Amino acid sequence: MRVLVVTAVPAERDAVTRAFGDVSEVAVREVPGARLHRVDAPGGCVVVDVLSGGAGPAAAAAATAFGLASGPYDLVVSAGIGGGFAPVAPVGSLVVARRIVAADLGAETPEGFVPVTALGFGRDWYLPPRSLVRDVAAATGALTGEILTVSTVTGSAERAAALLSAHPRAAAEAMEGFGVAEAAERTGVPVLELRAVSNAVGPRDRDAWRIGDALAALTGAFGKLIPVLEGWTHHERNDS
Repeated sequence: MRVLVVTAVPAERDAVTRAFGDVSEVAVREVPGARLHRVDAPGGCVVVDVLSGGAGPAAAAAATAFGLASGPYDLVVSAGIGGGFAPVAPVGSLVVARRIVAADLGAETPEGFVPVTALGFGRDWYLPPRSLVRDVAAATGALTGEILTVSTVTGSAERAAALLSAHPRAAAEAMEGFGVAEAAERTGVPVLELRAVSNAVGPRDRDAWRIGDALAALTGAFGKLIPVLEGWTHHERNDS
């Protein structure tokens, strides 16, 4: 099985690769700066390539498409740290997405926000395979819920409340999951999103963020994923 993991920044990429030990860099199509970090997963049945693709849904989609071009892959994982909606996802917890949602893709109107689907364009959510979400949550102790993709990180209580009003099942927010899912969908590859919570969604307070703890939780989670992926059968891969 071959897995592509896409993170936003190198610190997240390194947190993922630390879970596996030996790492080698693999140049892809000799494009400057575009490098996959290939890890030697225990047992040799799963190959994991990790790519730091940049912040935001556009960069994530472009990086994922680029990485998939070096495939084939059986799974794409959007991974990193993110904000958690209290009290569902406290700082230090893990969240695996039951649904990946583009929370601010649409239009503002006098009546409020209208999602892109109501405008008659595209889609605004993706569903990871149910069986994989279940097994990853069981193996890592992660919570399950919606992970919102936003282009602007929430910085106020009012915005956090508005997001929860529109998405009452939201557990976390980040900036890349929907972009990764868009690229994966176009090549027919299943997608998963896994986030370690570094801060509460709401008023922006950098002093309260626990980035180091979240990165350590991300490393711990990926250290538990290989047996799950090895047991993921072909039938389960088609369970959406």
